[in-house]
Amino acid sequence: MVDYRIREYRDEDYEAVREMFATGMSEYVPALCVHVLKQPWVILVLSCTFCLLLTSSKSLLLPVLAVTLLLATGQQLLGCAWATYIKRCLQGDLLDIRATYMSRAGSRFWVAEAEECVVGTVAARPSDDQEGELMLKRLSVRKDYRGLGIAKALCQVVLSFAQQQGCSSVVLNTLMVQDEARLIYERLGFEKYRAEVLPTVYGRLANVTVSKYRYGIPRRR
Repeated sequence: MVDYRIREYRDEDYEAVREMFATGMSEYVPALCVHVLKQPWVILVLSCTFCLLLTSSKSLLLPVLAVTLLLATGQQLLGCAWATYIKRCLQGDLLDIRATYMSRAGSRFWVAEAEECVVGTVAARPSDDQEGELMLKRLSVRKDYRGLGIAKALCQVVLSFAQQQGCSSVVLNTLMVQDEARLIYERLGFEKYRAEVLPTVYGRLANVTVSKYRYGIPRRR
């Protein structure tokens, strides 16, 4: 069992936090590729390409090579699109963590530290949708420190913070490939109240679904 502690973000954590976020999000590329491959229109395109080339060339090698090339190109494009998303996050709220989370009322950023290294992160800020609602963001745990309860402990810090702030609920968003994260949230008592496809061309083509979860904060007596 590894000893760890959760504390508020400090400026010297900046590079470690950004690197861990980028590395953690990059892990979802294979799952994203599998998700896209299951889409009916992708299966149709690959099947039609294979059958047309097989019929016209009378050879098995050409259609196999063509489909392999399409798969490799698709994986490369998905990887680039995901890298763009990661870059956008790093240039957004994670560009100036102190200004975004530590210098604004009702916002906070925490890290989990073990063996003098940052091994987990979580953040909270007021929701844009409803007053009195707190949004949980940037939950991430380094791969070699998962399964130790760190993610659960980080979430509980946010829930405690929300209660201290007098918030009515905590909300969060997850993507369809974040299965482990959804299990953690559901075990903590978060309930899914909405699921929607990203309103972009890429989101609709790849059927990128965002699930929204809410946790109701018990009122203090």
